[in-house]
Amino acid sequence: MPDLSVTGPDNPVLNPVLDDRIRGFPPGHAPLPLDAVGRQGWKPYDGAMALPLISLDQDAFAGNVALMMDYVRDHGIAIAPHAKTPMSAALAGALLAAGAWGTTVADIRQAAVLLKAGQRRLILANEIGGAAAARRLAALAANYPDAELHAFVDSVDLVDGLRAAWQGRDGLPPLGLLVELGAGRAGARSAEAAGAILDATLAAETPAFRLTGIAAYEGAAATADPEETLRRIDRLVAMTAAFLPEVRARIGDARPLIVTAGGSVFFDLVVAGLSAAVAADSDSLLVLRSGAIFFHDHGVYERGLAGLDARAGFRFGGEVRSAGSGFRPALRVWAEVLSLPEPGLAICGMGLRDVAMDQGLPRPLALYRDGAPLGRLAGAAVLHLNDQHAFVSLPAGSDMRIGDVVEFGISHPCTCLDRHAILYGLAPDHSVTAAYPTSFG
Repeated sequence: MPDLSVTGPDNPVLNPVLDDRIRGFPPGHAPLPLDAVGRQGWKPYDGAMALPLISLDQDAFAGNVALMMDYVRDHGIAIAPHAKTPMSAALAGALLAAGAWGTTVADIRQAAVLLKAGQRRLILANEIGGAAAARRLAALAANYPDAELHAFVDSVDLVDGLRAAWQGRDGLPPLGLLVELGAGRAGARSAEAAGAILDATLAAETPAFRLTGIAAYEGAAATADPEETLRRIDRLVAMTAAFLPEVRARIGDARPLIVTAGGSVFFDLVVAGLSAAVAADSDSLLVLRSGAIFFHDHGVYERGLAGLDARAGFRFGGEVRSAGSGFRPALRVWAEVLSLPEPGLAICGMGLRDVAMDQGLPRPLALYRDGAPLGRLAGAAVLHLNDQHAFVSLPAGSDMRIGDVVEFGISHPCTCLDRHAILYGLAPDHSVTAAYPTSFG
């Protein structure tokens, strides 16, 4: 099980004082430092905690971490989990402690969060902008001369902007450039376009500014048509695999290279399509960037892992495993029943400000009353959301009452967690044993 403890009890950044302005914190309770929250014995349905709130099933999270790390080790590859999902330095640190190679971020601000938390190996898995953004990255990096930074580039303009920002400045850490090949979002669309970016990068190299590998993101190639999605991903992965020996031929055998791709739904296709090319290279490492897989969900990733299982893609230890049953959803949102205005309809105190709905509505899972569980909620469904309200259809004969607490599963962790400043870690009995601050800005 990864270490999820919060370190630095005397550090107000790592151990801030919380009060009842924060979701979940009991109204009227005296302020508490973060590391004291897990000693209070609170439960999301105990009547004391303010609702709505979001929680992390720590056993499910730990199991997901162990399973994904087993997969990575079995394939002889590495993983730099994408931190944009929780934007929690503590949880990103737990993944490093469990064996992650590094951490992935999406922008300069996210890099600042992780660097300030003490992490030093980061992949910026996105183009950062132009010359002004390059100067901003250099200004940040100047504070961390021991950092190892690798940034995506898909244009000569960005290469030039980064070169100018790094040129002639003392004290900057080395910056590694990853030529991105892409489909559906950013990235060079052809080997010729990637070759032009490679040419510009090699022409601008210095000891502190050099090519460190190639990158892709297959998830952006997905469409509503599953077969077309697989064809598009196969083309992108094949183009990436074919580009690696071209890069090696240009630079020779004197340096290691990173080959990075792989989100949380199609990572099996990345491993299948890139492993041979990486193995054939003299010195390269395949680095996945899956992040949401560690949290899973009751929606888009549930469907994604069902697709992975349908193509028998979760293979390790010499056999095909079930990703759908191996990974467990770890996130929940908890809300009270506010109104039962008509038969078959409940209004719960959770809405667009509290939960994601871009990849599917939340799912009612279980009911609690007066601090005790009443069991699973069969036949209930969220119909739609307002800012502060969830409209929940109920089966005939439902015994739901005003003040009951509903436990909801969520779809798409990345757009749910960013609504919350604190993620409450739960033990198997649903008692709060930890609190993790998020840093979404």
